[in-house]
Amino acid sequence: MITRKRLAAGAGALLAAFTAGIVLPAGAAAGEPTGQAAPKVDLVLDVSGSMRARDIDEQSRMAAAKQAFNEVLDATPEEVELGIRTLGADYPGDDRKTGCKDTAQLYPVGPLDRTEAKTAVATLTPTGWTPIGPALLKAADDLDGGDGSKRIVLISDGEDTCAPLDPCEVAREIAAKGIGLTIDTLGLVPTAKLSRQLSCIAEATGGTYTSVEHQDELTDKVNQLVDRAADPVVTPVPTEGASRCVGAPTLKSGLYTDREEFGRQRWYRVEVLPGQELRASVSVAADRAVNPGYGVLLRAVTVKGREIVRGEAAGNGRTDVISTGLRYPEPERDGTDSDKPAAETVCLAVTHSFSAASGVKTTPGLPLELTVDVVDGPSQSGDVASFGLGRGWWLLGELILTGFLAGLVWGWLSRWRFAVWRTN
Repeated sequence: MITRKRLAAGAGALLAAFTAGIVLPAGAAAGEPTGQAAPKVDLVLDVSGSMRARDIDEQSRMAAAKQAFNEVLDATPEEVELGIRTLGADYPGDDRKTGCKDTAQLYPVGPLDRTEAKTAVATLTPTGWTPIGPALLKAADDLDGGDGSKRIVLISDGEDTCAPLDPCEVAREIAAKGIGLTIDTLGLVPTAKLSRQLSCIAEATGGTYTSVEHQDELTDKVNQLVDRAADPVVTPVPTEGASRCVGAPTLKSGLYTDREEFGRQRWYRVEVLPGQELRASVSVAADRAVNPGYGVLLRAVTVKGREIVRGEAAGNGRTDVISTGLRYPEPERDGTDSDKPAAETVCLAVTHSFSAASGVKTTPGLPLELTVDVVDGPSQSGDVASFGLGRGWWLLGELILTGFLAGLVWGWLSRWRFAVWRTN
């Protein structure tokens, strides 16, 4: 009996080893250093007196910012060098000249010590002025040097109080230096004037502006921006779409920016060879006050006007950016005489249903960002998805092989037990 149990246990271990070897994938090797400079992010936080207002989820704006910062610090990727700069944190007086110099590096840009950074954030108390322009100039110096991506994330609940040093002009100055620095802005419960100012700052450097009214929105957005710093830097190419497909610019794979007026369409053309796949996405941002309830539509259309495929999305006013995308595989063609079959011209049409609020200018149009990617489509023999079940075929094959091995082992055990029984 003991011998029989040991053999059964050994057979079970053998079967488990076979199953583990087949079903479980081999562990991925650790990534090798890329040799690229570390991405840098400087979080610039408004600590002026207005941050005492209690209108974000029944807590003060300062408390919401602290909670968001703590969660962001926990989630910051290891490869990102992060710093924190404050504005309006130290001078409580009425002297404008002194108040407009009130910006300090709370935590230096570099490898992140989460405990030290959280301790520094915990000491902040809403205090003074709102010197956005001077803070941006100092933040640009914080990020000076190195070839990696550089990003400033400005979080403020009020417009700059230190004019004539216009923060929008400061952002343009920073962009003109050509150091590859992007400024993203977030407005806490913003007024129309603050939204215009922060939008202008972000637009000057190719960044984004987002209005925030809830603590979880603030956390999510800052996390996205910090994570984005670790991504490869891609500079969008300005383009100008046409009012119809005829005469529209022909785009290759890449990232493009344009502006689309209210109630208009923008058209672009893409050449797709047989066997290739077109992947396109578009994002439209509201950089001014708009009415709630809007959408964006992206269509792929033939030159003869037949719609091939579309992507659409709708919003309800809770976000300033709305995005959608589509995919279109160009089928292979048989019996072509030429070694290089002609490409099909696919027309991309972008339409949005934003409407301007009363008294808001409708020009220039809203900024849009268009991504175009033309890739080799899946081959009929090489891509398992072409069989219809996708990667499920691999799992099915593994289950069949596992069952076959289990049957062999069980049959061998049954014959051995029968032989022992006959002998006894």
